[in-house]
Amino acid sequence: MSSEQLVRNCAPTLAGIKTGSLYTYHFRTDEDIRKDIARFNRLMNKKGLRMIPVKLCESYALMYLYRPDMLNEDLNDPLAREILSRYGYSLKGSDRCVVDLVNRLKGNSFPHEIGLFLGYPPSDVLGFIEDPNSGFCDVGYWKVYSNVEGARRAFRRYRRCTEEYGRMLRSGRTLEQLVV
Repeated sequence: MSSEQLVRNCAPTLAGIKTGSLYTYHFRTDEDIRKDIARFNRLMNKKGLRMIPVKLCESYALMYLYRPDMLNEDLNDPLAREILSRYGYSLKGSDRCVVDLVNRLKGNSFPHEIGLFLGYPPSDVLGFIEDPNSGFCDVGYWKVYSNVEGARRAFRRYRRCTEEYGRMLRSGRTLEQLVV
């Protein structure tokens, strides 16, 4: 598991300014992915991070890197709970919701409520679910349907964070040193 790939795809989550990130991880064997995930979680769980595969394919996995405490707070938002309830999530805690998400990813359609697990504003997630092709005001890390200025500030923070984490990694810092 490459530190460069994690920083490129997950820096805001590593820095604690974003709830979660998704990225594609290519692996050779099932044993490789198990070892890499176990090693990462052994080092990073104490820093409030968790990594899990949410969808496994033959030679790659869709990985979810997240901060459980932030996810719990995000999923307790009333609109987030309403959206999750609409799609059959159990609402018995964020861990159970992650299990429900993994199960939904096994289906043929993509669960657009996944934005709630990435720290996207519930109003924007709902806007995308209801009308993904129009009605949005801006596009960055997600399609923005409300609070454009707040979203643009978040996008700038995420870009700056990714650039800074990339610089620090290239200058010799380890991933463990970068994680807040």
